[in-house]
Parts: sequence; C-alpha cells; structure tokens
Amino acid sequence: MRVSLNVNGDTVQTYVEPRDTLLSVLREQLHLTGTKWGCLTGDCGACTVILDGRSVVSCLQTVGQLDGASVTTVEGIAGRGQVMNDLQEAFVAHGAAQCGFCTPGMVVAAEQLLRDGVEPSEAAIREGLAGNLCRCTGYSKIIDAVLSVARSRDPR
Repeated sequence: MRVSLNVNGDTVQTYVEPRDTLLSVLREQLHLTGTKWGCLTGDCGACTVILDGRSVVSCLQTVGQLDGASVTTVEGIAGRGQVMNDLQEAFVAHGAAQCGFCTPGMVVAAEQLLRDGVEPSEAAIREGLAGNLCRCTGYSKIIDAVLSVARSRDPR
C-alpha cells in the first residue's frame, strides 16, 4: 500500500506492507538511522520518535495506519539548517551520552517533554523519561542536561 507521511518537515510517499513498523520504514526505506533498533517490544525507548505531537516508540507503530501522520526523528529535532538544538547541545555539554545507543530516543522523548511544558524539576523529568532505558550513564547527566534546558525554556 502507498503511505504518505510528513517526516522531519518533508512529505514522503512510500510503498509498505500494512504491518511494517514505522521503525523499519524510517531506517530501511528512508535511511534515517538515528532512530535505533532496540528491544522491538516497546520497552527500551531507543526508537522513540514524535508522532503527531506525542512521543511514541516507533517499533510498535504499524505504518499502514499512519497515512498522513507527522513524524519527527532525532534528525529533525534541530530543524532545517541547524546541526543541533539547545537540548542536543546540552547533552554534549553535560556529557549525557556514553555508548550513545539510547541517546537519540532520550533526546526525542526529552524534546517532546519540553514542548509539552514539563515542570522544570528533576522529578518531572525523571517521570517523563521513564520509558527510555540507559545502561551506561546512570541517568544523572541526562537529567542535568534536560533540566538545564527546561529551566532556560521556562517562561516563568
């Protein structure tokens, strides 16, 4: 079947099997490999993308049901013409990545939290990122990075 998606601001049309996952289409057809293959059961968060304004694990989204949807991957977080946004820069500045495998999913999930106006507190950020697993960092530097941006973006 033919599916049309808005991916990182660009309209793309592709042919898929109705049961193909969004993850497989992003990586294999659109060559957006920042979204990582992880557990493939929705438990690790490595494949997190923003789908129509909410963060979801792309390994559980069947693309046949997403015709016309808007998807933002880690490659699209910064926006056109930018290499990184403030959140991605904070991840670098705070050393919030070790092996880096979880980083794309963490960045995408954190960006959606920030867009949703999460309270700039450690507890709120920890709760908001609970679906994204990291084996290397112990989360402290990730939380520090997100917290720094949450505070700088907070209009209060």
